[in-house]
Amino acid sequence: MSTAAPDRMPALYLSHGAPPLADDPYWPGQLAAWAAELPKPKAILMVSAHWEEAPLALGATVTLPLVYDFWGFPEHYYQVRYEAPGAPELADSVRKLLRTAGAPVQDVPDRGLDHGAYVPLVEMYPDADVPVLQISLPTLDPRRLMDIGRKLAPLRDAGVLIVGSGFFTHNLAALRHTGSGVPGWSAEFDAWGREALDAGDVDGLLDFTHKAPAGRLAHPRTEHFAPLFVTLGAAEGELGRRQRSVIDGFWMGMAKRSVQFG
Repeated sequence: MSTAAPDRMPALYLSHGAPPLADDPYWPGQLAAWAAELPKPKAILMVSAHWEEAPLALGATVTLPLVYDFWGFPEHYYQVRYEAPGAPELADSVRKLLRTAGAPVQDVPDRGLDHGAYVPLVEMYPDADVPVLQISLPTLDPRRLMDIGRKLAPLRDAGVLIVGSGFFTHNLAALRHTGSGVPGWSAEFDAWGREALDAGDVDGLLDFTHKAPAGRLAHPRTEHFAPLFVTLGAAEGELGRRQRSVIDGFWMGMAKRSVQFG
């Protein structure tokens, strides 16, 4: 891919929602408005909480059926289509950047976009006219993920929108026992995370399971916070300076904080 671009693309971390996000009266509009404010990307590199595979894997570079990686939902959620173009040139660039840095890469050409990728993209780019490449989380270690983000950062200068897609708090089991409203652990973690981001507290974020209030309750397993660290690596130097929380608040008790860097 050409490295010449008039503007550097931002890097995003977004809370992606479940398939019923499409029926929310407010959130889809927030995502659409966010995309409208961004420069039009040449391609999107998506890191979703819902694909863990090591070594780091590149998904399909052609348009394939979506991965409906959820169960027990009404049938119409399984009828959603998102036929974005594949991004073979972006895949070549990712391979080059990572392999030059000594990071192993594999190809999984039959792997379509999962709901952590397509659910927000349907709202942000409904015309499905931007090429999309999804890559896996090869680890949940925040420092290793941040290093991957650093290696991928040059893609931003080639017009690529790097998106880490997770959920700012995510404990479905605990939500079953809290009733309606926002549980304290979710609100406390969200407030701590906002302050840590605003302060540029990289060390605190990297050690969030110990430093954050209710860190283990907010993320009993950390895959939904993990994509943030790929984004932070790609946006190193902008944390606490050139960033903003674009979306905040809660959805079904979980913090939907979503952040733009650059």
